[in-house]
Amino acid sequence: MNNITIVGLGPGDPRLLTREAWEILTQAPEVYLRTARHPTVDALRAVPGLHLVSFDEVYEQTDAFADVYQTISARILELAARPQGVVYAVPGHPAVGETTTQLIQRAAAAQGLSVRIVEGLSFIEPLLTALRVDALDGLQIADAMLLANKHHAPLDPDRPAILGQLYSRLLAGEVKLVLLNTYPEDHPLTLVQAAGTPASQTLQLPLHELDHAGSFFDHLTALYIPPLPHAGGYDALQEIVARLRAPDGCPWDREQTHESLVSPLLEETYEVIAAIESGDAHLLSEELGDLYLNLAMQVQIAAEEGEFRLADVLSHIIAKLIRRHPHVFSGLDVQNVDEVLQNWEKIKAAERQTKGEVESTLGSVPSALPALMQAEIYQRRVARLGWPGAPVPDPGVIPADEEAFGDLLFALVAQARARGVDPERALRQANARFAAQVRAVETRAQAAGVTLSALVPAERVTWWE
Repeated sequence: MNNITIVGLGPGDPRLLTREAWEILTQAPEVYLRTARHPTVDALRAVPGLHLVSFDEVYEQTDAFADVYQTISARILELAARPQGVVYAVPGHPAVGETTTQLIQRAAAAQGLSVRIVEGLSFIEPLLTALRVDALDGLQIADAMLLANKHHAPLDPDRPAILGQLYSRLLAGEVKLVLLNTYPEDHPLTLVQAAGTPASQTLQLPLHELDHAGSFFDHLTALYIPPLPHAGGYDALQEIVARLRAPDGCPWDREQTHESLVSPLLEETYEVIAAIESGDAHLLSEELGDLYLNLAMQVQIAAEEGEFRLADVLSHIIAKLIRRHPHVFSGLDVQNVDEVLQNWEKIKAAERQTKGEVESTLGSVPSALPALMQAEIYQRRVARLGWPGAPVPDPGVIPADEEAFGDLLFALVAQARARGVDPERALRQANARFAAQVRAVETRAQAAGVTLSALVPAERVTWWE
């Protein structure tokens, strides 16, 4: 005999219960229901001698859904210890959107209890019928509550998606804000209420009106999101690039290498900068697309050569972002931006130590940067340590506003040209001298067993002096 039998009640119409489910439910002396708020329960109430016990009161007594599910699961496990075991019924299919099933199965396995799953139609099948959608056409399925807790929708916009359990207008508003990070505000959506029951109805509306549907939201409401009318996901871009480099693809694209794409990468980067400075959002969108193409090409070449895959690239930067933002992801308390920057230096120093690299404030600054940009980064890096930059001339001769300062830099370039001096080369040499001075201080500190990033600012200045 099974200690625990979990029965799927189907989407709502009692006629859609499987024969096995109906036999188990009607022959059991008692059935425990996660919730009685389900159309099939009315049919079960008419069964002579069947005692129904609902856990709806747990929802009323507990604020968080996670606590509700833990409480219900614990109670089912207690009941399972009885000689007769327990029959537990849940909406839809026990393995679709049913947290209590997962909790019960894990705990039962640890306690040596047996669990039998009696399948039922989930909310998905009637939705597919109502929407005339084929699930194998790349359908994505997600829980509305889980998506509402995101800042960016974990969905491919080039594939259809269904969000289940969109039970309230408040939740719909939260979902809308997340979806607007991926889809245009006028993207057409379809709400489906009570799919699989005689009362089923649909409502089409644009994304920006999602939370305006009012009474349409309840525990049987789901949302259908069609794909974008034109390809707009990163996977589509990577597929096109892979197609271009396929044996029957484009000869030019097939000839490209990491090295051959360096010059276009620089060109596209500067075009992005120019678009930003122009303030033209449409132009910026186009130029960022060109930059993404270069990156996708680099990734495709690497995948073909067995060097790395897109997942490796993204996994690396995701881990780095989480590791370097403990004040966001790990509860570290910081008071201001200065404390964030100081903590970053400590984290990066620890990363270098893990890799066996020598600590260097300027070590990760690319040598190929333009000299002026390199100088600015050098000075910004040492400023984080509280060190001074290059000697400052009489402040009276340095203009305060950006336009006048630009004129001064332009004039200096003219003076350099008049004297036969290459300004780029001259500044690069000055950068090298400054970097050597910084590294000399770091070498002395290392010889003394001192970690500069671990010192307070006043102590770091002492080492510089």
